[in-house]
Amino acid sequence: MVSQQFTGITRSTDAPLAQAADAAWITRVTDTTDNTGAPDSATPAIPVVPLQGLSFAVKDNMDVAGLSTTAGCPAFAYIPQQHAHVVQRLLQAGATLQGKTNLDQFACGLNGTRSPYGPVPNALNHAYVSGGSSSGSAYVVASGQVDFALGTDTAGSGRVPAGLNNIVGLKPTRGLISARGVVPAAQNVDCVSIFARTVAVAAQVLEACMGYDEADPFSRHVPMATQALPAQFRFGVPDSLEFFGDALAEAAFAQSMAQLTAVGGQAVTIDYAPLAQAAAMLYESALVSQRYAAIQDFFDTHEDAVIEPVRSIVAKGRKYSAADYIRADIEVKRLRQVAERMWQDIDVLLVPTAPTHYTVAQMQADPVVLNRNLGQYTNFVNLFDYAALSVPSCIRPDGLPFGITLIGRAGSDWQLAELGQRYHHATGLSLGATSQALPEPQPIAGLQAPATVRVAVVGAHLSGMPLNGQLTERGARLVGPADTASDYRFFALPDSQPPKPGLLRVAPGQGGRIALEIWEIPAAHYGSFVALIPAPLGIGTLLLADGTQVQGFVCEAQALAAATDITHLGGWRAYVASLAKPVA
Repeated sequence: MVSQQFTGITRSTDAPLAQAADAAWITRVTDTTDNTGAPDSATPAIPVVPLQGLSFAVKDNMDVAGLSTTAGCPAFAYIPQQHAHVVQRLLQAGATLQGKTNLDQFACGLNGTRSPYGPVPNALNHAYVSGGSSSGSAYVVASGQVDFALGTDTAGSGRVPAGLNNIVGLKPTRGLISARGVVPAAQNVDCVSIFARTVAVAAQVLEACMGYDEADPFSRHVPMATQALPAQFRFGVPDSLEFFGDALAEAAFAQSMAQLTAVGGQAVTIDYAPLAQAAAMLYESALVSQRYAAIQDFFDTHEDAVIEPVRSIVAKGRKYSAADYIRADIEVKRLRQVAERMWQDIDVLLVPTAPTHYTVAQMQADPVVLNRNLGQYTNFVNLFDYAALSVPSCIRPDGLPFGITLIGRAGSDWQLAELGQRYHHATGLSLGATSQALPEPQPIAGLQAPATVRVAVVGAHLSGMPLNGQLTERGARLVGPADTASDYRFFALPDSQPPKPGLLRVAPGQGGRIALEIWEIPAAHYGSFVALIPAPLGIGTLLLADGTQVQGFVCEAQALAAATDITHLGGWRAYVASLAKPVA
């Protein structure tokens, strides 16, 4: 059953795209019939339309009913009768398809120049490559032409273009999104990826299109982590970093480590050797035979229709035996076991999304070596069954973007989204190649909100005061200022280090309103916070000026005999300020 046919299209097949500044599109949709995307029998209905009002594009190795699928090779093109499963789900969720985008042919490459439809330029500087193979998808998102786009990721194609174009690239856990209706590149490690200008949109799209598909042999039920990473987390950094002489990229990564530390991270050096060894195997071992197997029938009869260097890479797969492949597969499993040790010491892995930038001219002059360099920190991720999220980090002094990738174990997708959103919004960058400012961060729907306790602080725990770190290091957040009811006396305690106040409730009309702050602290850390409170202070129930109640600091009455009554000042900040004023 055809769920939706697209008609009224414009094709870019015969356009001189190699000479165009924007070669991102292969097919544009100018008119559609039935934009509701009625489900076929194998696709469950989505009861709501969470993506209503959002537009998207898909990489042209994904089927859209009625539109040609080229995989970047005109001789390979065919017109499917059904949407790819992921396209169907997005249409049902209310998103509007704008067209199909250019790619490195058969998704073989990380640079965006390996296409007969022309090289896709970088969205911020057309002299540079966009990254690939999902080059067109990244470009149309970065330039603001669509709200999000689908790519695919085997060796980094859903991340490198994001890092080079100042956008977000979400590479989900393998099998989380169905790949039915997607032309495979290396089916054992392929996955559908998502490009967006913000993490919130990428996460929203993932939520709409993920789900088990029994018709896809690689689909699976993935146990997802539903609690955010702790406020204080450990991030791994490779013990050996290579930037291929790019000093600006090296400096940008050092800056990103400082930025991640500022949002609660602690750097931990990890042994990168097993990851690097596995990464090299993706193209330099029998694993490359997957590339050949994916298009074997077409390749054996139309080899001349495949452009270089894609042709040579795919042809390498012919020379390996089944025994060679089994040995390579076992070696990857061994390396993964070795790499597993690093997760005892870290919560997330941090790497540059790409170690450097290249111009289109440089890439075309040395297409194999420079392409390999772009995958320095990407190739191992799918081999080891990790999830990854590329987020913008900074704009270098030369005007080129630099992105980082956060990597976690399978099922860590929502955790990476939460941390990635915090990091991205701390950069203050504009969106993609537009001048639009980052919008407000949004809750990551896949995460459960942690249980919290609200506590009122009146003295040394106020923001900016000496003991405020006892709150922030436990992930507490400031809710806002408030006042007690008018039934409290306020005292400066003697011989207290650092200086602290005492709050005592008295009879109505015998006290005053005292300024305070309300903080929200994760329930899991509340006990350790209370354990730090020294006598004569403690936690009790405070009555606020608006009539509500909250847990907060109180003091034992007998400890106030020698204390100084400062109720008339109305709060601890006013008292501290009064100490700094000269006496007349």
